[in-house]
Parts: sequence; C-alpha cells; structure tokens
Amino acid sequence: MDQALQDLRILDLTHYVAGPVCTKALADFGADIIKVERPGIGDPARHLPPFPNDSPHPEKSGLFLYLNNNKRGVTLNLKTGAGVCIFKELVGWADVVVENFRPSVLPGLGLGYETLSAINPGLVMTSISNFGQTGPYRDFEATEAVYYALSGLMFSTGRADREPIKMGASVIQYQAGIQGALHTMIALRGRETRGSGQHVDISIHQVQTGSIDRGTAMLLAYQYTGDVVHRGFQLDRGGASVHLCQDGYLNMYPEDAILHKCLDMIGRSDLKSHPLFSSPEARSTPESSLAFDDLLAPWLLEHTVIEAWASAQEARIMSGPVYTSAQLVTDPNFSARGFWSRVERPYTGRSTIPGRPFNLYSSPWSLRRPAPTLGEHNREVYSGLLGYSRGDLVKLKELAVI
Repeated sequence: MDQALQDLRILDLTHYVAGPVCTKALADFGADIIKVERPGIGDPARHLPPFPNDSPHPEKSGLFLYLNNNKRGVTLNLKTGAGVCIFKELVGWADVVVENFRPSVLPGLGLGYETLSAINPGLVMTSISNFGQTGPYRDFEATEAVYYALSGLMFSTGRADREPIKMGASVIQYQAGIQGALHTMIALRGRETRGSGQHVDISIHQVQTGSIDRGTAMLLAYQYTGDVVHRGFQLDRGGASVHLCQDGYLNMYPEDAILHKCLDMIGRSDLKSHPLFSSPEARSTPESSLAFDDLLAPWLLEHTVIEAWASAQEARIMSGPVYTSAQLVTDPNFSARGFWSRVERPYTGRSTIPGRPFNLYSSPWSLRRPAPTLGEHNREVYSGLLGYSRGDLVKLKELAVI
C-alpha cells in the first residue's frame, strides 16, 4: 500500500537521539531519508548501548538500530571542500534537511539555512539544538539533566528533605524529536500556500519547559495563582497505586468513589457499612486508607498479577500489571495491533523491535529496510542520484571525503 510520506525526500544530518527520532518518525511513514554520517566514525549513537552480550560494536547498538531503520546511509566529510560541494548537490534533491548540531556549526561550514535555501528555495530546514538558534544560551552545551533543571521541573521532583533530582531516561530527547517531526510537517504544509520553505527552530530546553510532563500545568499554576510546586509526596493514602501480588506488582488506584467496588472484589462487602467506609467523608481519611490497605494486601498476596487484574477489571476498577520487559513483549493487545516488528540486519541477525506507534490504515507504517551499516548506500546515492562514477567514488574515498 502507498505510504503517507512516500514522496518526501529528506537529508538527515542528525546524531544521538533527538534528531534521529525526528527523522525516524517521518521515515516510518514512507519518507526517503538519506542519513549523512562522518566517514570512519558515524553517528556517535553507534557506540551507545544496549549491545548483544554487552559487547560494544558500531554496527550492533540497539539504540542506533532502532532510531535509524527505514533510512539510507552515506558517509560524507563536511569539513572538506569537496564534501560541502557534494552536500549542496544533494540539497537540490531534498525537500527537507534535518540537523541537530550547535547553531554555529553549519553556518561555519558554509551550509547555513540562507545558503541552502538559495540553492533550493522550497527547502524546509529543521534545526534541533539545546537552546535554539537565537538567544544568550544558543551555544551552551547541555544534558538531559540540564534541561530538566532549567525548566523548573527538577525543583519539584524528589523528596522534600533532599536535593532536587531528575526523573529517569531521556524522555525529553524523544519529545523534542517528535516536535521536530510535527513542525517539519507544518512547515511543509505552509510551503504549499507560500511557495517557499522556511527554517524550523526547535529548542530542546523550550520543549522541556512546555512539556506535557507537568511543565505546562506548573507554569500556569504559578502565573495564575503564584503557587510553586514543591518536592514531596503524600503517602498517607491507602491503595496508593502499586501493590505486591504473588508474582509481581499490580498498578491499581482504588479511590474513595469506588472503594465499595474494591470491598466487593476482595470479598468484604460486609464492611461497606463500617464507620471507616460508610461515607465519602470517612473514606477520605488516612485511617480509612490504612485500614483498607490492611484488607487489600493479604488478598493480593493470594493472587497472581493476572488473576488480580482480571478481578479488578471485572469490578470496573482502573488497573494494570507492572510489566517487566519480558512480559511486555508477550502482551496480547500489542500483538493483536501489530505493534512489534521483526528486522534482519548484518551483524545482529533478526531482532524484534517496537513498531508503529499508531495506525494509518490507508497509508500504513512499514519497516522497509534495516538501519544502514556505515556508508552502506554511498554508491547507490552518489552514483544513482548524482551521477558519480565508480572511479570518482574511489578517489573521494582516498581523499577522505566519503
């Protein structure tokens, strides 16, 4: 079947996480992506774990493979005059350039937006950087922890009696990449009405500050009421969320309004009239919560996670297992919706990876090709698109251009 973005052509100058997430989102729905990497080194994500058997290898990084499926890959040294000229030739082919260097890098190479748009006036260039292309922080280095701290979220995360902390993983990198893909498509839609491209400026720090991860709500609360969200959690509620069962954990929140359903579930309907559970006011007290915990805990320990979850669903209580990775890949709902995909690639063989995040039934997501080995498509691109001969490619390789 045709894919939604199969007529879209993109030059990918990205590395690590945020930029590749952006181009991956577009590649997965059909865009023709040419990923440009530095000869001999490639995207630094090639050297990041996980690796099979914990044995590092530039062609075996699980992170790189996941973020770069459906892309063609070439090597090109943009620090050489010939490399810059070749890239400019490729710009004439492209609809979009996506990059995530520091703001000064591409202009310093003679490849800034003004130069590239003069070659291709319809070009959309998406730049994803730490603090954006403008402003006093534009050239600052940053990590996920720096974004988290400067966004204000770190101030509210952690224990009240300890230092602020960052929540785990690289969530903001992925969110910035998705924002990059979204705004690239908005710019392309604008090109249809204006007839010209534009420069899309994504600041990872700005994305984090306006994040769906509590950021916007906290900012609105402060601007409207002056309230500042502080660290610390209320732990005086019973059944607060995660509960131990026979073989794992169940995430279930039996709030006041459905506590009677929970009593039915555990076979203690006789306690509905008890003074601690008989009224909304009584059920909202810490004493009621602790008493219910004392009833719920032994019942859960008599059941497996799946058994307890089935009972909770039958009782119409919001709930779900706390999956391990091994349980996640066998979940029947993911399997029924075709979430997992199989990919085969040199060096790593066949692997199962997360697939489509959502379904477009008439122009679906597809896994067309595995992530490229370093320079895998040099001949296909440089000869097939630009007309370079095999002898030209040999010479360019000798000169460390490709």
